[in-house]
Amino acid sequence: MAATSLTAPPSFSGLRRISPKLDAAAVSSHQSFFHRVNSSTRLVSSSSSSHRSPRGVVAMAGSGKNGTKDSIAKLISDLNSATLEADVDVVVSPPFVYIDQVKSSLTDRIDISGQNSWVGKGGAFTGEISVEQLKDLGCKWVILGHSERRHVIGEKDEFIGKKAAYALSEGLGVIACIGEKLEEREAGKTFDVCFAQLKAFADAVPSWDNIVVAYEPVWAIGTGKVASPQQAQEVHVAVRGWLKKNVSEEVASKTRIIYGGSVNGGNSAELAKEEDIDGFLVGGASLKGPEFATIVNSVTSKKVAA
Repeated sequence: MAATSLTAPPSFSGLRRISPKLDAAAVSSHQSFFHRVNSSTRLVSSSSSSHRSPRGVVAMAGSGKNGTKDSIAKLISDLNSATLEADVDVVVSPPFVYIDQVKSSLTDRIDISGQNSWVGKGGAFTGEISVEQLKDLGCKWVILGHSERRHVIGEKDEFIGKKAAYALSEGLGVIACIGEKLEEREAGKTFDVCFAQLKAFADAVPSWDNIVVAYEPVWAIGTGKVASPQQAQEVHVAVRGWLKKNVSEEVASKTRIIYGGSVNGGNSAELAKEEDIDGFLVGGASLKGPEFATIVNSVTSKKVAA
């Protein structure tokens, strides 16, 4: 069952400061990040100079083929009984065939997302899922650009950008996934890859108000490898810097950037303390209700660290 945590607020409010531009030291740190990792599924105020408590986002994004009616019923029961931090937007993204089951029994505290949607209005596109169908089932969000859609299904950056634009135009929020493969990381191309993926979204979407960016390094998905908090932070800083330079300072300040890549209940709190990590796109750990609740509640760790 894939899930994503985030409720679409009418407007973004009070999550983070404007991120500083990367300096030479940050670039150097980025290069060392590629070598170190190789060894081994909120908001911000646009003008405030003082740090304000973030409203986090946690997204469940387990494998699309995972789940049965019984296992999903158990997961729903666990989530319904969990105590979740009020300052975190929680969204679950079940396989399409189980969305109605989840919608009919899951607490209203948690929103529902599709794992994918078609690029335009529904029609003769056998096997695809339309934005209109997701809305009819009660979804408020959709995950687009997930690594498997890019690298297994073969979706291109521009196509994903168009999908995001259509979903937004029809009133769905978008969890926009970006991230590099292992060979790209080793070649020092992480920023190039992520920026190209961001540009495809920026070229297509009319507004960033209902977009959450999910950085998911492909090499860390389901592998047990996870970037250190500092390593993840430096990529998030770069992403926010790109938004500031190429979209606007306001969008850079407001946009929530979440991390996905072997996140679990043991590492989420330390990751969440980083200034530019606004939540998580959770994979396998999202299939365990109590652990997913732990991850959700860890997103407020930066409040304690502040």
